[in-house]
Amino acid sequence: MIKNILKIIFFYGKLPLFFFQLLVFSKFNIKNLINLKLSPQLFDNKKKEPFDAHYMYHTAWASRVLSKINPTLHHDFASDLRFVTMISSHIKIIQYNLSIPTVKLDNLEFRTTNLTKMENIKSNSLSSVSCMHVVEHVGLGRYGDDINPEGDKEAIKELVRILAPGADLLFVVPVGKPRIFFNAHRVYSHNDILKSFHSLKLKEFSFIGDNGFYDGIEHSPNINKVEKNEYGCGCYWFKKNF
Repeated sequence: MIKNILKIIFFYGKLPLFFFQLLVFSKFNIKNLINLKLSPQLFDNKKKEPFDAHYMYHTAWASRVLSKINPTLHHDFASDLRFVTMISSHIKIIQYNLSIPTVKLDNLEFRTTNLTKMENIKSNSLSSVSCMHVVEHVGLGRYGDDINPEGDKEAIKELVRILAPGADLLFVVPVGKPRIFFNAHRVYSHNDILKSFHSLKLKEFSFIGDNGFYDGIEHSPNINKVEKNEYGCGCYWFKKNF
């Protein structure tokens, strides 16, 4: 409620500048006003360009790891659509979701599955896999999935099951002080993730902290500092060696 009130106050506080800019614009050429429609964008004039540090940096991290792996075929599970659409420019991608996205691009195929029970995917079958900023939502009902308090754990077991010997897994979740923000997401400790993937080898761990907007992504970060974050972003590159 308070946030909405503040937004309204800020909106009207910025309107005078908007109308001043409109007046200056109209002075250059009155013809500009013939096809003009007002569409005030009052919050984009900032000293720092706005972006979500988690999504900016974890996808950049994943694309760089994939350039090292260089798979002929990569399977993704419900990660950000912007990631798979860009990566599909040079890597064949099959992405699995609860439903088929309305996206049509060459080199990019969509299929459906349930992360907690991927009956349509064989065990030990996929050699290059990503599931990023997804598992923390599974079982909370936010995206239309069934309520399941153990949904995230079941999804992790399924991801390990479908990995072929020698396969690579790129896995991203919120990391910091463990808790559940219902029905938004979960936050895990670094050790939680290592225990959940104890059968895999950790090849790389990178981290976007609470101050990630300014600090960017940290490679091989200090684990004690990682655990002190409220809502960081852990980027894990695992390998299945058996």
